[in-house]
Amino acid sequence: MSAGDECDVVAFVGAGAPLAEAARRAWDGGRAILPINPAFTPAEITTLLARLRPTHVVADRGQPGGSRSAFPGGVPAPAGTAAVVVTSGTEGTPKGVELTRAGMDAMGRGYSAGLDAGPGDRWLACLPLHHVASLGALARSYVTGVPCTVHAHFDVERVARSPRAEGTTIVSLVPTTIRRLLDAGAPLHDFRWVIAGGAPCPPALRARAEDAGARVIDAYGLSETWGGFALDGTPIDGAEVRTAADGEILVRGLMVMRGYRLDPERSQAAFDADGWFRTGDIGAIDGDGRVHVTDRVKDLVITGGVNVSPTEVEAVLARHPHVHDVSVVGVPDDEWGELVVAFVVPRPETRAPSLAELRDFAREHLSGPKLPRAAHTVAEIPRTTSGKPLRRLLRERATGDGAGT
Repeated sequence: MSAGDECDVVAFVGAGAPLAEAARRAWDGGRAILPINPAFTPAEITTLLARLRPTHVVADRGQPGGSRSAFPGGVPAPAGTAAVVVTSGTEGTPKGVELTRAGMDAMGRGYSAGLDAGPGDRWLACLPLHHVASLGALARSYVTGVPCTVHAHFDVERVARSPRAEGTTIVSLVPTTIRRLLDAGAPLHDFRWVIAGGAPCPPALRARAEDAGARVIDAYGLSETWGGFALDGTPIDGAEVRTAADGEILVRGLMVMRGYRLDPERSQAAFDADGWFRTGDIGAIDGDGRVHVTDRVKDLVITGGVNVSPTEVEAVLARHPHVHDVSVVGVPDDEWGELVVAFVVPRPETRAPSLAELRDFAREHLSGPKLPRAAHTVAEIPRTTSGKPLRRLLRERATGDGAGT
């Protein structure tokens, strides 16, 4: 590529307002921003930089603009790249997702139109900016001119005060943070919209938020699509969505990534022959064109030849009066192929439900193959910062612990 076909990639190790300002400056200058979690250890940062090879690095040390330096062996990105977002790594090694300026524009305008966001609104980015949920809010603000308030980290009390103290009207959250705000009695009804993204929002949690007066809308998307490309299942303008023969959801449009940075093999595998991005999610599209997501392809449990949706099982078990949080995985079994195993966090001041009690409770709503064959009581469900359960860690634990409770 000639110099005109390339752009610098600026890695920024920091958070909050300094990172937001760095991103805006990068976009003003035609550069790409690579946000890096400042909570990473020096060894983790070194490994990540070596893998993604930005042209420059800025380490925020509390000084305006931080300290910018060239990165030895850095590789420019194709012109028009806006951001390189590091995936959460739920399936192993994180990847660098190259997102384009054209995609930022398409996502920003389409998403904002879907919410009817206008001059009277203000976004609240209260999740870490190195994740696409908050970076997407900042990008929508940049594209449309709707202002955005950025918090350095999630703080229940500050978010609860934000509509009245900071004038924010639209907030992007993940299920974990919605639950924390509800538990604290936060007035979510003060926001015009509460966006639930990052991970599927359990129906019971959404109902609880709406009973408290919140206007909730589910945003479905991935890091690879600049965040949400469907709002309550309806694709935003410019997003084409269909399902493959096996039920995998495919999407095509400007908001879809260019590819994984410096990883041509993974990039090629992410798309089919016609340029549709493979989301890795299983779902369906109804007669009104709305997308319904059920599970990750790799999370389906196949037991005795029956495909079991862990999300479906979780939704039922979550209604048990003693269950605070729950995640379901499949673990290998010589006879059945896989067994359905539940990990349960009991509600405070209650005893953990037994396996028999969980099965009896769920039997009215789930057929036999979907009932858990083992259950483990845990203090918490391991999750990414965006709220996705780290099922591979639970599978490892279940395999090591053996079946049963």
